[in-house]
Order: sequence, then structure tokens, then C-alpha cells
Amino acid sequence: MSTSATTNRPPVGFWQIWNMCFGFVGLQFGLALQNANVSRIFHTLGASIDDIPALWIAAPLTGLLVQPIVGYCSDRTWGRLGRRRPYLLAGAIIAALALIAMPNSPTLWSAAALLWILDAAINVSMGPLRSFVGDQLPSSQRPAGFAMQTLFIAAGAVVASLLPWLLAQCGVSNLSAAGEMPDTVKLAFYLGAAVLFGTLAWTVLSTREYPPDALAAFEDTTPTTPPPPLPARVRYKGLLWCAAGLAAFLTIHLSRTDPRLYLLAAGLFAYGAIQLIAGYSRARNPITAIIADLLTMPTIMRQLVPVQCFSWFALFAMWIYTTAAVTGVHFAATDTGSAAYNDGANWAGVLFAAYNGFAVPAAMLIPWMTRRLGLRLSHLINLVLGGCGLLSFLLIRDPHWLLLSMVGVGFAWASILSLPYAMLSDSVPAGKMGVYMGIFNLFIVIPQLLAASALGFLLKTFFGNAPIYALLIGGVSLLLAALCVLRVGDVAGKDRLS
Repeated sequence: MSTSATTNRPPVGFWQIWNMCFGFVGLQFGLALQNANVSRIFHTLGASIDDIPALWIAAPLTGLLVQPIVGYCSDRTWGRLGRRRPYLLAGAIIAALALIAMPNSPTLWSAAALLWILDAAINVSMGPLRSFVGDQLPSSQRPAGFAMQTLFIAAGAVVASLLPWLLAQCGVSNLSAAGEMPDTVKLAFYLGAAVLFGTLAWTVLSTREYPPDALAAFEDTTPTTPPPPLPARVRYKGLLWCAAGLAAFLTIHLSRTDPRLYLLAAGLFAYGAIQLIAGYSRARNPITAIIADLLTMPTIMRQLVPVQCFSWFALFAMWIYTTAAVTGVHFAATDTGSAAYNDGANWAGVLFAAYNGFAVPAAMLIPWMTRRLGLRLSHLINLVLGGCGLLSFLLIRDPHWLLLSMVGVGFAWASILSLPYAMLSDSVPAGKMGVYMGIFNLFIVIPQLLAASALGFLLKTFFGNAPIYALLIGGVSLLLAALCVLRVGDVAGKDRLS
């Protein structure tokens, strides 16, 4: 891309935006197959309902570890493939191989290990692909770029979630021996591997990137400044968080409560430990740099933290428990080898496809909403619709009517994928786009870790281990996220999208 005769990023054409976002079709293909089928794989391989959240811990934990580091590294990468594209290609190769292997897992623990590998590889590509839009597009076109991402995410997820059901309608066997996945699931994962690799390869081969010096020269670039020195109170806060983690560990141990809650104690201690490392370190290194950027994040990002946390806690509850809730309540089946269970599991995939499908018209409607209502009120309304959609699972008994529930979830999903990034993007320095996108991802994965550790305990303690009540918790969480939107300030005077 040439930058001559201009001091701002030049606007790009529709097909250029298409090419730089097209990889999201494949990434979401992989994520949708994972979200709709991994609980089914775990259950088929012998996992109990209350074990499944802990097995899902791989997904958020890999995002927690991988995205900030990959973002930090990609900000400092430049070579023949550019800045972000090497990570897109590497993640695509590993994720495609993991998708091929996962439905053939011989044991529960091999399936859990493959989930770690798959989610880590997807995260290697995900953060740089989001940063790509911020790097390449002028401020005025970023909402269009994020909207295009949402459309591709929805399109990939619709097809991927429907695949096992569609293959069954085409005559592929949906039954299997005990401990094995049916051919519908295996073939869906093989097709998913091809789509994921192919679409990311298209983005890598059809796009170019601005070199670092050209990117820094644009007038519409938010200046990159080093974070201020960390105050001494970071050390004291680190000690307090470590003490809280140890206290939580002792409380869980002495009360002999659910051992999965140890994850919460470990999280508190780890957060304190990294603050201590950053506070006492004299050298500048990736860890201290990431922690400094985390502790000095832009105001808008800080205000969006509770919105993101409640939103993604709800989504993770839905992804983990929808299959078990639908098969158990709406299809009255618990035997994973029965036709009723597999029909119910396939219908859960249809519901996942439905909310992604409804996200397409929602993504088209959201710019109209924001022009009239602003970013914040639009996001609030969409989150309320999603919360009502999840709560309605407890009232509806005919599984076909659950498609109506997914209308609200689709609006929330489209909004979660676009409006927080629209609120955030203009406040992020170009030279730190990758690391801040990685840090922002922390507030997607931390609530998922919380869900993985606490949901099983909550269901077992208060709801008789009935999976349907996880969707009640998710619905309430989305309503709380909507309330937290009211705390978010005006986005640099741009609360309305043009």
C-alpha cells in the first residue's frame, strides 16, 4: 500500500475490507464447531454434567495467556508477510490440524488436550486479525470494518453450527457406537478444517500491510507513548491480591467445598503475583510492558470492563450448557447413544446457527440504531434482548419455539462483536493496537474462567445440577451487562456512528 501524497490513512474499497475480514469466516467456523459440539464430545467420552465446565477451562485460559503475548509480539513484528499475517497463517495451520483430530479423540483427556491446542491456535490468529482493521482503516471506516467482521463471523457460525444437522438430512449417519462420535460430527470437523485454513490463507495472500514507519506517520494515528512508571502502590496491591488468593484457597480447603473453586483462588493469587513482578522489576520486558499497559488502560476500556465481563460470562454459560439443557429438558434424553439425544444435540446446533443467523440482520440494523440512539443505548437494548432470550428457555417447552429465543440472543451477539470495539478503537494507539486488543480480550476470557470454575458449583448447590438453570444465570448476567453500559462515558464525542 502506498502512503504518498497523503497524511492520513486513505479510504479503502469494499473488496479490500472484504479481503482483510474474510478470515473471520474460517475462525468462526472453528469456534462454532467447538462451541456447538465440544460439550457433546466430552459427554460422549464419559464426562458428567458437573465435569464439563472444568474441561472447558482450556478455551478461556489459552485466550488469557496467548492473546496479550501474541498482540505484544505482533506489534513488534515485520517481515516478508508483514506484521499480523505471519500469525494468521501459523494459527490457521495448527487449528486446522486440531479440528481434524478432535472428533477422533480416543479418550476424554485427549479431547481436552486438543481443545487447548485448537483454542490456542485460534487465539494466535484472532487478535492479529482484529488488529488488522485498526491498522489498515481510517477512523471513519472502522465501524464498517467491524460490521463486516460481524457479518463474516455470523455467516461462518451459521453454516458450521448447522453442519451436523445438515449432514444428517443428507443421509450421513447420526448414530455411533458408545464412546465414538457419529459421522455427521466427524465430517463437519473435516470440512471446518478446510474452511478455516482456506479463508485465512485468502486473507494472508490478498492483503498488504503498512510498514511500521508509514503507520506511525499518519496524522490520524493515536500517538504511541510509553506507559508511565508504575506507582509503588502496585506492589501493595499485589500483596493484597496474593493474600486474598491464599485466604480463598484456605477457605475452600477448610470448607471442603467444590474443588473447581480453587481456580478462583489461583486467579486472585496470579493477578497479585504479576503485579508484584511488574512492580519490583527494573527491566523493561514483555511482562512488565503488558502489565503497565493493563494498569494504565484508556478510560473507555476501563469502563467497558464490567460490560464485557457480564456479557461473556453469559455467552460461556450458553455455550457450555445449551446442549445438555435442550437434550435433557426439550428432548427428555440423557443417554448419549440414543436417537433422541443425538437429535436434541443436533437441534442445539441449529439453535446456535439461528442466533448467528439472526445476528446478520441485527448487524445491518445496528448502524441505524446507533445513528438514532447512540452507541451506549443501542448496546444496552441489544443486551436486554439477549437476556430475555436466554431467560425464555425456562418457559418454552416446544424446541421449535426456541428459535424465537435466539432472535434476542442474535441481537446481543451482533452488538457484543461490534459496539464495544467501535467505542474503543479511536482511543487505542496504533503502535499498541495488538497489545491493547489482547488486553481487551482478557475481559472476555476472565469471565469465562469464572464461569468454568463457578457455574458447576452454582448449579450443584442451588439448582439441583439442572443445566437449564445455567441459561437463567446467563440471562441475568446479560441484563447486568446492560445496566453497566450506563457507566460508559461518551466516546470522545462520537457516541453516534455516522
